[in-house]
Amino acid sequence: MKKILVASLALVASASVASAQVRLGTEGAYMPWNGLDENNEVIGFEREVGDRLCEIAGLTCEWVINDWDSIIPNLVAGNYDAIIAGMSITAERDEVIDFTAEYYPPSPSLYMALSGGGASGVIAAQTNTIQAGYVADMGGDLIEFATPDETIAAVRSGEADAVLADGDYLLPIVEEAGGEFAIVGDPVYIGGGVGMGIRETDGDLKAAMDAAIAEMKASGELNALITEWFGPEGAVY
Repeated sequence: MKKILVASLALVASASVASAQVRLGTEGAYMPWNGLDENNEVIGFEREVGDRLCEIAGLTCEWVINDWDSIIPNLVAGNYDAIIAGMSITAERDEVIDFTAEYYPPSPSLYMALSGGGASGVIAAQTNTIQAGYVADMGGDLIEFATPDETIAAVRSGEADAVLADGDYLLPIVEEAGGEFAIVGDPVYIGGGVGMGIRETDGDLKAAMDAAIAEMKASGELNALITEWFGPEGAVY
């Protein structure tokens, strides 16, 4: 009964946008959330989630790649209709754009350093992230970079002593690096869960995506995708 009700809500919410062409903006540089394959096609957890949400909502969706540091301004400017890019829901961002319900629960940010290093000294973080804001608010020695790859390179070269980023992004890097890096210090909980960014004027689209997210949660499909992309340690509903 619950599943039938959620599906009905999805149909009602998406009625006014059912035939719309919706453009989904993502960074394409933050696996396993989102990345690009050899053909420059979007891949990752959010590609699968976004495509499925559009299918449930009855929308025709296309993907647009945009640098992280301008991803909110370009949503507001109309260059795409929604952000799906590992973006944590925060009060500051919510003053500029709206958010759907979260499609990934709140999870910790972690510090990563070269093996034998620590979570002090110069801390690298990606520009305009909750991690950069946290380091700055704590009075830390922050160095910001436009892309996540540059934050890792800064630790590797010694330009930074550690990087603070989403744990779900850093853990695979540590595992694949064969002992070069290590998680250090204590986990940091900042921001809410991850949701889709929507223009404040696009209430119909928000309602359609909220209903589709609710359906994926109720069916267990969202948890299955989280586990597929983030492993058994991924935060689930």
